[in-house]
Amino acid sequence: MQDGLPIGRLAERTGVKVETIRYYERIGIMPMPDRTQSGHRRYGSAHIARLRFIKRGRELGFPLEDVRSLLGLEDGPPSCAEVHEVAIRHLDSVRQRIENLRSLERTLASAADACALGDVPDCPVIDALSSNQTIGTWD
Repeated sequence: MQDGLPIGRLAERTGVKVETIRYYERIGIMPMPDRTQSGHRRYGSAHIARLRFIKRGRELGFPLEDVRSLLGLEDGPPSCAEVHEVAIRHLDSVRQRIENLRSLERTLASAADACALGDVPDCPVIDALSSNQTIGTWD
């Protein structure tokens, strides 16, 4: 096959690094492309579409296993119930991360306020970083 894009052009067109494309091929979420007589990979429009799907899923924070599941659902007969299940599971995970980040924000703000006017040797942030103190104990 001489038609199609070489891997470098696919990477440029999709904004996905060459190493990442090869990784996706190794783990089986990106189909192996045809190769030229000299062994160079050649990617067609289906590869571009699939890689964009994977990239968008990753941008939305889906773990690769969920992207794999969604790809399987895209490739087979569509099942909104299964897609819904994957999306809700991911949404729950995102909400938990948001909650954890808000807690971290409050803790860091409290620590920053506590050491805003103090000397570095008495700074709670420095003390916590140089000890086994957990972040949640700054409040």
